[in-house]
Amino acid sequence: MEWTPEIIQMIWKGIGETLYMTILSTALGYLFGLPMGVLLAVSDKEGLSPNPVLYKILDVVANIVRSIPFLILLILLIPFTRLLIGKSTGSTATIVPLVVAAIPFIARMVESSIKEVDAGVVEAAKSMGAGNFRIIVKVLLVEARTSLITGCTIAIGTILGYSAMAGTVGGGGLGDIAVRYGYYRWQTGIMIVTVILLIVLVQIFQSVGMQVASRLDKRK
Repeated sequence: MEWTPEIIQMIWKGIGETLYMTILSTALGYLFGLPMGVLLAVSDKEGLSPNPVLYKILDVVANIVRSIPFLILLILLIPFTRLLIGKSTGSTATIVPLVVAAIPFIARMVESSIKEVDAGVVEAAKSMGAGNFRIIVKVLLVEARTSLITGCTIAIGTILGYSAMAGTVGGGGLGDIAVRYGYYRWQTGIMIVTVILLIVLVQIFQSVGMQVASRLDKRK
């Protein structure tokens, strides 16, 4: 197979679309998933402000969305995506199901990170008269920052993988190129290159995230 300038340009465009979908979806996922995760941790029976009803509602919503395989979720959300974006294919349209899938995933990781914070630190903050909001912002999120960044790294890798899956229904990015050229046209070379590029992108995000988490880890 000849690597023409058009094919090389297409690969570069695919990398750009993949990064666009991954980064924007992760940012929007955290915009909603971080507060949801905090509420899950705080409203749990051993949390800062137990609220069984609120916890149960959030818990059920998170479990339901996480139980749906991404490809099925993507198809289920096509009418909503079309209503919101005006189309159901392409990189921008793919962001909608990516965000919906990311929110409960991120929320669970945030919940887990916050629950790892030493209860003694929280009690110390309470004894000094700190309110719940101040404890959440100044204690829980600060103490859990290393774990939160590690979780963010995992989330980016997962969302990047989801964006590649979206290529099966015209979602754009490297996954779309792999499907159109590697599967439908039997151009194995292009498929191999897209897979390698996806692996490289995941490794870059992983390395950067782990370095940041390591620098912020007070235990070292």
